[in-house]
Amino acid sequence: MDEPRPIRYGVIGTGMMGVEHIENVNALDDAVVTAVSDTNAESLDDGTRIAAGDDGVPVATFVDHRDLLASGLCDAVVIATPNFTHVDVLPDALAAPVHVMIEKPLCTTVADCERVIQLASDRPDGWITWMAMEYRYMPAAAELIRHVHGGVVGRPRMVAIREHRFPFLAKVDDWNRFSENTGGTLVEKTCHFFDLMNLVLRERPVRVMASGAQDVNHLDESYDGRVPDVLDNAFVIVDYPSGARALLDLCMFADATHEQEEMAVTGELGKVEARLPSNTVHVGRRGDHWIGRVETYTADDDRIEYQGHHHGSSFLEHSEFTEAIRTGGRPTVTLADGYWAVAAGAAAHRSIELGRPVELSELMDADIARATLDQVGPDAGRDARASEVGGA
Repeated sequence: MDEPRPIRYGVIGTGMMGVEHIENVNALDDAVVTAVSDTNAESLDDGTRIAAGDDGVPVATFVDHRDLLASGLCDAVVIATPNFTHVDVLPDALAAPVHVMIEKPLCTTVADCERVIQLASDRPDGWITWMAMEYRYMPAAAELIRHVHGGVVGRPRMVAIREHRFPFLAKVDDWNRFSENTGGTLVEKTCHFFDLMNLVLRERPVRVMASGAQDVNHLDESYDGRVPDVLDNAFVIVDYPSGARALLDLCMFADATHEQEEMAVTGELGKVEARLPSNTVHVGRRGDHWIGRVETYTADDDRIEYQGHHHGSSFLEHSEFTEAIRTGGRPTVTLADGYWAVAAGAAAHRSIELGRPVELSELMDADIARATLDQVGPDAGRDARASEVGGA
């Protein structure tokens, strides 16, 4: 029997994250990057060179993403352009006969997310639209989710996520220095963590309360006379309809730290923790364990062929994406997941601005919120309650 033809990828946007996607696709056995697109000449050259690899595989290059989509050279595309361009690039991709993976955040505003959600609903059956949320696939985080969904903590009541990390890196044309381009730090960076909260709890949030500021980073920088305005620290509390609650503790001037991310989920039966970059998992069962004496191990995933910058998670993400393409499967992470993650981040920014809790229903279209309410990971809708979202 003939081997199946490799899945042909196009990568739209070949900056830092686009290159990360290219290197992960290169590591797959059954996929190849056949085309790249970027409006920046240096980024386009870098993407082309890395996609070609040591063997010099031919790679088509395009300045305009629409030419790539019309080329017939791709079975699937990854969109990794700057955040503020997603709302313009994604509709073109959704109208093309290709499978689509869109890098986080889905868009920079809730309204733009709702626009592309509606466009995606008109796609013909069989074309996959996948939201890239690689934190779900990090081995320690995946183990935490597995334990929680397996009932180790009982009914989860509290989720706590801490990210103490380095400042935003420099990107092409410094686009990530301004909230109007990123959606704000709590959309750009922490949509990952709101997505994890939603997935762990299998619910959609109803309310957000936040406090945050720009206290340290980028204050000595100036771009055409403008000083960057991106937050560098925040506390965010997220309430869920079941009464569960989640906390995000973000600091982006904490590069002198032992663990960058720490995640904990606690219920009446116990607690599970995951820590990165050590990939350490702690599992504590009340009645069996005590403080300092719990089950501890290092999470590994022997499927990972390329570690990259995200602990092998992007490789696993692409492995699932290509498997779904080959088998006619459904996306593990949906645009609905991306929409709700952006909405939580946008609500957090509004809470900081107004100095009060913000209901998700203040930001979201009631009909679209209701339609996407029960699309929450495995066993979708198990705990979702429409009565408290969007006025439903």
